[in-house]
Amino acid sequence: MTPAERMVAWRYLRPTRGEGFISVIAGFALVGIMLGVGTLIVVLAVMNGFRSELLGRVLGVNGHATVIAGPQGLADPQAIIADLEGAPGIVDMMAYVEGQVMASANGAATGALVRGVDPADLARRAVFADHIVQGDLARLEQPGQVAVGARMAERMRLFPGAKLSLISPKGAATAFGTVPRIQSFEVAAVFEVGMYEYDNGFLYIPITDAQAYFQLGDKVTAIEILTDDPGRIGTYAPIYRERVGDRGRVVTWQQLNAQFFNALEVERNVMFLILTLIILVAAFNIVTGITMLVKSKGRDIAILRTMGASRGAVMRIFFLSGASIGVAGTLLGFAIGLAFALNIDTIRLWLESLTGAQLWSAEIRFLSKLPAEVDPQDVIRVLAMGLGLSFLATLYPAWRAARLDPVEALRYE
Repeated sequence: MTPAERMVAWRYLRPTRGEGFISVIAGFALVGIMLGVGTLIVVLAVMNGFRSELLGRVLGVNGHATVIAGPQGLADPQAIIADLEGAPGIVDMMAYVEGQVMASANGAATGALVRGVDPADLARRAVFADHIVQGDLARLEQPGQVAVGARMAERMRLFPGAKLSLISPKGAATAFGTVPRIQSFEVAAVFEVGMYEYDNGFLYIPITDAQAYFQLGDKVTAIEILTDDPGRIGTYAPIYRERVGDRGRVVTWQQLNAQFFNALEVERNVMFLILTLIILVAAFNIVTGITMLVKSKGRDIAILRTMGASRGAVMRIFFLSGASIGVAGTLLGFAIGLAFALNIDTIRLWLESLTGAQLWSAEIRFLSKLPAEVDPQDVIRVLAMGLGLSFLATLYPAWRAARLDPVEALRYE
């Protein structure tokens, strides 16, 4: 493309007074592409952040594979752990006892899930050990201690040293019916893993206390397995099942959470499709604007042709005029979207302080903050799509300009 062609193309991007409507259409096209690209980058970053945060929380708390055996529990868990030692991918294992209870303190009561664990096993989990907001996890080594989530502690006014009563409906049978088991525990630590479900409804007590409370003897409810790569659990699981044999059943995190993460993926794809339509509509505005520009510049095109400009030169002039709108909109959308995605939780907090409204409810959305994770591949895809649609939208009106007959154009002027 010659400097003269570029000069004419830039000149056509500044329409004269009589072409103000064309300028308005071009402005709408630029803003539409900018908003579409920027919004798409933000939405994909938030969806990636959601999946990453939820996956990290779920796998950090529940492990990558679990050995279970139903209500009767697993007998001789140490033998199962010994048999699994050295299996491919395993980096850690933890036996635990689990049961549903009602927790009561300071006149408030709520349902909770109790897990009895070895304090040393829990201390190796960074999702807990690195997120203790009050107390000391080491105190859980003493009998009668409990670690509670931050949301539950806030709701029931609990703090280290406070008393919490656990009530289980599976109590002792008497002549007057079943008497619920009630046992009091002292709060040793308060944790906040950042996922509402866990911070609001999970309790951790020493495994020996849990075995006695749920009357399991030496049995445990399950054994959690952590691997070096959660994505390869489908390869590892058959080996684990072979080693466990008929003593229990091995289920993977993909089996336990398949519907949840599939729903997130479907939502992500649907949002991508919907927001792509914004860019597509803006691209049609480019078609309209450049087509009208070609009509209004018919005499100019005829003069250029009679001065020796080739059809290719005319086509390049109008292609550059239209493509410039798309490229500018795409790059502006990229800058705005990236800046918004990288600071989205700060912006959310600022808007909440400004409006006084709660824009992010942890009770509904599981996580305590708005996550965002920018994936370079997603950004490249969005940029390529924005630029590609912009170029395609410009081809037809530029081709029409190149096909314009100079004689006909001058005759009707």
